[in-house]
Amino acid sequence: MSTKKKTVHYKFSEENEPIAEETFMQFPVLDLDLTKRYTFADYLTWMDSRLRELIDGIINYVRTPKRIHQEISSKLNYLFGSFLYEGRGKCRVYHPPFAVRLPVGGATEDDQIYNVLLPDICVVCDLSKLDDKGCIGAPDLVVEILSPSTARNDWNKKFNLYEKAGVREYWIVDPNAKMVHVFLLQEDGNYDFGTIYDSTQKVSVHILEGLTIDLKEIFED
Repeated sequence: MSTKKKTVHYKFSEENEPIAEETFMQFPVLDLDLTKRYTFADYLTWMDSRLRELIDGIINYVRTPKRIHQEISSKLNYLFGSFLYEGRGKCRVYHPPFAVRLPVGGATEDDQIYNVLLPDICVVCDLSKLDDKGCIGAPDLVVEILSPSTARNDWNKKFNLYEKAGVREYWIVDPNAKMVHVFLLQEDGNYDFGTIYDSTQKVSVHILEGLTIDLKEIFED
């Protein structure tokens, strides 16, 4: 007569038992000079929980976003990702803390890169730009969602950086006005004047043929 054996889903071995007693290192909050110009090499040494960007070497702290910001980001990320994961293109979609390095003058060494951004969403179609540290070079699409602490940079410094780096499509999402501003890179290397879409409209994603975003769903609370 056979007897059933009880299935063991997981069992700690004697070798694994000490792991539960290990203490984990907690990194101190860094007191960095906000007037100093840093590089990506410096950036990699900052072992704490703060999110930062570098804009021309100057630190820009990234604050925790509000709920509506997170909801819009999650919806857009899901729609981009679902479209791509269904096999409609080789591109990849990423969200923070995914680091985008924008070299200047062809300098690609870590200690020569002064622009490191954390876009709310970015889509990369040239997979040769991806490495273990993130993306080096311009993504094909970048989405920035406005908040009081980021609006000035999103409209000015980041706009200029993305344009100069060659980001083909740049979206600025305004949660308060429930609008999306879409800028497309022209042959002369500059963005067009932009197209504004409100919450009653749909936006075709230019770099992803066949994908259309219904803004009513994006801004729906």
